[in-house]
Amino acid sequence: MKLRSTLIALTFASATMLAGCQNGSMGDSLLSAVTVSDADVKTLTDKSCKEMDANNKIAGANSTYTKRLNKIAKNLGDNVNGQPLNYKVYLTNDVNAWAMANGCIRVYSGLMDLMTDAEVTGVLGHEIGHVELGHTKKAFQVAYATQLASQAAVAFGGQAAAMLNDAQILSFANELVNAQFSQSQESEADNYSYDLLKKKHLNTTALATSFDKLAKLGGSSSILSSHPDSKERADAIRERIKDDTKLTSGK
Repeated sequence: MKLRSTLIALTFASATMLAGCQNGSMGDSLLSAVTVSDADVKTLTDKSCKEMDANNKIAGANSTYTKRLNKIAKNLGDNVNGQPLNYKVYLTNDVNAWAMANGCIRVYSGLMDLMTDAEVTGVLGHEIGHVELGHTKKAFQVAYATQLASQAAVAFGGQAAAMLNDAQILSFANELVNAQFSQSQESEADNYSYDLLKKKHLNTTALATSFDKLAKLGGSSSILSSHPDSKERADAIRERIKDDTKLTSGK
């Protein structure tokens, strides 16, 4: 992985500061020092996704979960701006889903048990939104600065990714999975999902009901630890549905 000279100048102190204020103006300023190419992002996210897969139980090709997810995902397309999307199900009671900048999307069976196909479709649209809108790439930059720069991996230039052991890759992967997007990014991803569902003539109301179900879980869901209030998100989607209905009816 080729690292820019500006990244080599990033210090441990800067990485620590960035970790504490990744959504603030200081975080944005420090983040500007982290310049990575799309090839850099793909190399490390490929390794990160592979490591996450190795540490979780994946539903097999003949699993009901896998067949169901593949059927659902087919409605949304298999790539974003030419970036292939790769879907798998983790067999766990946790209610969660996440995506990485390389198109790696993972859905937990606990979420699939909780939601209908239409609701899972809405969740997938949201995760695809994070990829296409560049949110996952920015999360990568933050994780890179906090995880790798603090380990002084940048000192090794192009050998940075190659020198990391499995435990370090897994730590980096967990940083990506647990990345907290800003309120505006979450709203943008919600609206992206709504627009995608509308474009594909799919059920937009199910996006709101998926948030209703998350709201009932309270703090017991992994997906809620890094997302804004689910009731507010459901209300925002219903408001969009209401506005679209008015436009359609001419009232």
